[in-house]
Amino acid sequence: MRIGLISDTHISKRGELWPQVFDVFDGVDAILHAGDVWSPALLDELEAVAPLRVARGNGDLGQDDARLEDQCAMTFEGLTVAMLHDFPSPAYRPAELILDRVRLRFPDISPDVVVYGHTHIEAIDHVNGLLCVNPGSPTLPHNKSLRLGTIGFLNLEGGVIDAELWQLTEGGAERIRV
Repeated sequence: MRIGLISDTHISKRGELWPQVFDVFDGVDAILHAGDVWSPALLDELEAVAPLRVARGNGDLGQDDARLEDQCAMTFEGLTVAMLHDFPSPAYRPAELILDRVRLRFPDISPDVVVYGHTHIEAIDHVNGLLCVNPGSPTLPHNKSLRLGTIGFLNLEGGVIDAELWQLTEGGAERIRV
């Protein structure tokens, strides 16, 4: 199973997401958007590619689209994936703080993966057996100007999870080696 990961698109009602995103997501089994969508029209476009789950970002406050969830958890091939927008970056925070935040936000589950956004900085981190993935931003990477950014993928097969980050390019996208 291959799941597309995206966050922090910041697409206005008149904006459009880079076509490379749709090309690279073609054929995925699901898409997870970790918040700051801004435009429900983008959700319609992503849903046309694959089943979609969306976490509400701080930039989505006030939107009443039923697809926006404050946080969510789902199971794919027996593995639990939790998703929310604002989450501390494991690269800069102690493991105990990360694990405490997961327990606080998801008290009834023990996720295998946490997908998050907010920082616009792509990252894959392992914290005491927990995989944490931030796909970055396809439109405003590292909170800089509008330009080609990053997306991600989760690959699940036989109870094993592999995360990938991809840099969008003029010609499509290339996997980032991390």
